[in-house]
Amino acid sequence: MDNDEPIFYDGKFRQKRKHGVWREVEAPVIEGPVADTHAHLQMLRDPALELARCAMHGVAFVETIVDPADDGFGAFEALPGWLMEASADLRAMIAAEGTGGGERRALPPLPAVRIAAGVHPHNAKDLTDDLVAALGERLRDRRVSAVGEIGLDYHYDLSPRPVQREAFRAQIRLAKAAGLPVVLHMREAHDDGFAILAEEGFPEAGTLLHCFNLDGAEVSRWVEAGCYIAFGGPLTFKRAEEVREAARIVPVNRLLTETDAPYMTPEPLRGTLCGPAHVVWTAAVLCEVLGADTPEARATLLAQLYANAEALLDRAPTPWQKEPSHA
Repeated sequence: MDNDEPIFYDGKFRQKRKHGVWREVEAPVIEGPVADTHAHLQMLRDPALELARCAMHGVAFVETIVDPADDGFGAFEALPGWLMEASADLRAMIAAEGTGGGERRALPPLPAVRIAAGVHPHNAKDLTDDLVAALGERLRDRRVSAVGEIGLDYHYDLSPRPVQREAFRAQIRLAKAAGLPVVLHMREAHDDGFAILAEEGFPEAGTLLHCFNLDGAEVSRWVEAGCYIAFGGPLTFKRAEEVREAARIVPVNRLLTETDAPYMTPEPLRGTLCGPAHVVWTAAVLCEVLGADTPEARATLLAQLYANAEALLDRAPTPWQKEPSHA
């Protein structure tokens, strides 16, 4: 990531060109609300500004990921402030838009924000009994709608593999006790991850396989197990035809859009920092991949994708969350 990238206080998308030049790129036309089901708001340089940009581009839902082993629980306390600042940023953006003599458009709504909390496999070595207990209490917060991202990462192996597997099992059990879905991170570990879920039982509340970037042969077994599959930036990459083929296999009622912001920026903005508003580029490509080539077809598909996100991640409180906290 280029942390020296300038911050532009507007809702526009830009490509990085030579000699420090940034060129504005027109956003795709989106015929309905879009959801980013996986963003790391606390890792963004200006979370409030990014939420305001979401409103400018019709991104109506954001699931932010909190890893208590890495981030603590600070995002829980920071979120109301981010939303308040985002409201001010949005008003400023709309006011600036209207300075050219045209009629100012109505203030669009900020996205609804929910939280997924869980210890990433990189940090599995830090999942102590005390942290499991603290995470369990945080899951009672009604803004929490999933446990994640959890799973296995055999690419970096930043925690020993046996430790990763035990942490994964512990958090699957916690999710099932809380009645919440799980958000999975699987990298070069899909066989072990699938086997563990089969042994523990896929949570009845649902399973989301995050950042799918493999082929149709791999996606099929996860679909057959009832999982939701989320596609982000890799779907748009020029040499990722196998990912687009996989997207065509997933039933439309199990498809989700995401960013993994600040990572995995989609084309044509690859090489710049990603924000949750960038999900509109992935949504546009997904429409192309699935043959939604008219405004009416795109509107229908986008409505289904958004309904999928709401059904999995924007549900009513669970019985666990209605019980009093023991903290």
